[in-house]
Amino acid sequence: MSNPFNNAMEQLAKAARYLEVGNERLEVGKKIELLKQPERIIQVYFPVKMDNGQVKIFEGYRVQFNSTLGPYKGGIRFHPQVSMDEVKALSFWMMVKCAVVDLPLGGGKGGVVVDPKVLSEKELENLSRGYMRGIWRDIGPLVDVPAPDVNTNPKIMAWMVDEYKKLKTQNSKLKITKKNEGPEILATITGKPVDKGGSQGRTEATGMGGMYVLLATLAKLNSKLKTQNSKLTVAIEGFGNVGYFIAKLLSENGFKVVAVSDSRGGVYVKEGLDVEATMECKKKKGVLGGCYCRGGVCDLSYGKTVTNKELLELPVDILIPAALENQITKENAPRIKAQVVLEMANGPTTPEADEILHKKGIVVVPDILANAGGVTVSYFEWVQNRRNERWEVGDVNKKLKQVMDKAVDEVWRSKEKHKVTLRVAAFIVAIGRVLAKM
Repeated sequence: MSNPFNNAMEQLAKAARYLEVGNERLEVGKKIELLKQPERIIQVYFPVKMDNGQVKIFEGYRVQFNSTLGPYKGGIRFHPQVSMDEVKALSFWMMVKCAVVDLPLGGGKGGVVVDPKVLSEKELENLSRGYMRGIWRDIGPLVDVPAPDVNTNPKIMAWMVDEYKKLKTQNSKLKITKKNEGPEILATITGKPVDKGGSQGRTEATGMGGMYVLLATLAKLNSKLKTQNSKLTVAIEGFGNVGYFIAKLLSENGFKVVAVSDSRGGVYVKEGLDVEATMECKKKKGVLGGCYCRGGVCDLSYGKTVTNKELLELPVDILIPAALENQITKENAPRIKAQVVLEMANGPTTPEADEILHKKGIVVVPDILANAGGVTVSYFEWVQNRRNERWEVGDVNKKLKQVMDKAVDEVWRSKEKHKVTLRVAAFIVAIGRVLAKM
């Protein structure tokens, strides 16, 4: 499998060639070298009491890549394939992502090597609190601000905030009051439940931001891609939080979602599937298989089962990888038929595949732009917590659209100026901002 950190460094090198110009070349080169490794790596081993009374040791990481633009920012994922190289790559991409949308935040990421699907709710809570006990001294509202990621959610963030609050009060002179709980405690972690300091609109933010980016990109493409949304077909690999919301939002805006999948496979309904009915069917059955839903009715005659591999190669206008990294590779890229790939997952396309898609004329909207809606609303939550404010969901979405539209404009201008792909253009914009502050 392609090493995600090596992929990230290859992306950095491509952008660096456009930044190392003129008399500043040597100085820029020195700064680029500093971006090739994280500022800090935290590796923890922590005990978790299981339901059978035994204590199991788990391994976790927190990588703080770069804080030039502000506090480290990035999610925490629970997954059996979490590795140091993966977390390093994700923390680097978070730095770039924050810079692309011009947020005053740096890049960080965390992970625990675990299959959360085999844990009970109590074991999951113990795991979440145990991980927090391992990293709490190294985070804070002006230092490092974690958030949800793969297999973590607002409930898990609430457990972590509660554990952080206990540890902070037990091990410091800080006395928690209503006046300082916001900036000192709540602003340490984002993605919390709304009733526990979370932001309105955060749950759907990544999907909402992805839709704004797609609409803005399609407007830029105009003659290169038909823009009648009702005729544009969409396939989405990954039907978790991000995949579900972007499927729902695109469907509501006239796109035809024809296929969705999760880790065990997917469904293809050529005439267009009912997103909400498909999710309800999945929840009831526990799997997507057989959830061929149209107009609120699920019937076996409507569609067929597809593998994730088959979904990626379907004849659709827009392909949205919204699962894990390294899904589009040099092996399957030649068979991709979509005209636009909107990367809602982190690092779903390998560098070799990127080249193949570019040569085929397929427009790839990179992850660091496409899925930046999540970190943008996380930033809004951080701001609200620190100011002790509450914004209405309409205000949040309005601000989000402004940020995403502006980012698309800036990346598109960079693309046109340098005659490069959208990914390289986004890196040029982002790395340029980081270098300017170093």
